[in-house]
This record gives sequence, C-alpha cells and structure tokens, in this order.
Amino acid sequence: MSSTAQPPVHRITLFKIPSAEDQTTLLDIYRTMPSRAIKDGKPVAAGPSVDDARNQGYTIAVVSVFRSVEDMEYYDHHCQAHAELKKVAKTLHKGNMMVYFQSVLP
Repeated sequence: MSSTAQPPVHRITLFKIPSAEDQTTLLDIYRTMPSRAIKDGKPVAAGPSVDDARNQGYTIAVVSVFRSVEDMEYYDHHCQAHAELKKVAKTLHKGNMMVYFQSVLP
C-alpha cells in the first residue's frame, strides 16, 4: 500500500502599508517567525514590494510554506506568535490579501 504525499501549501500574503517605518515594524516581526512559530518553524520569505504599477498599492509581500492545510490552520488559529503578528499588522495596514495553494507542478 503506497500513500501519496500531499504537496506543501504555499501561502502569499500582501499588505498595503504606506509608511516605511510601519513596513519595517512588520518585517521585523516576520524575521522572528521561524524561531517563534509554535509548530515547526515555517519557511518564510518577506520583504517590501518593488515600486511597480502592477503592485496595486501592496507594499509588503510574504510567502509562507506549510507541510499541510492542517499545519496552516494551526498557524492561523493556535500559534501565539502569529496571533501577536496579526494584532500588530491590523493596526498598520490599509488593506491586505491572502491566497494559498498546493502546486500542481512537480
């Protein structure tokens, strides 16, 4: 009997944060997430977006990778570090967007 491993979940979160100081505040928190996430440090890439007309005002981009949807849901609903990050982010952003997917590509 063989089991098919599920592909990892890739999550992209975008924030509209006009202030460079506020952008730095959020990015500083994201820098700590791999060591503070309760359930297995998550690979995270975060940074300011490139000044480009296509960014539609989103100034911070974050890519997180989870082993499963269940791990992502744990991060969203039970991880204290993520709860703290969300609390700060809500006071800084003027809009946000999040999508996640499991790649169909090898």
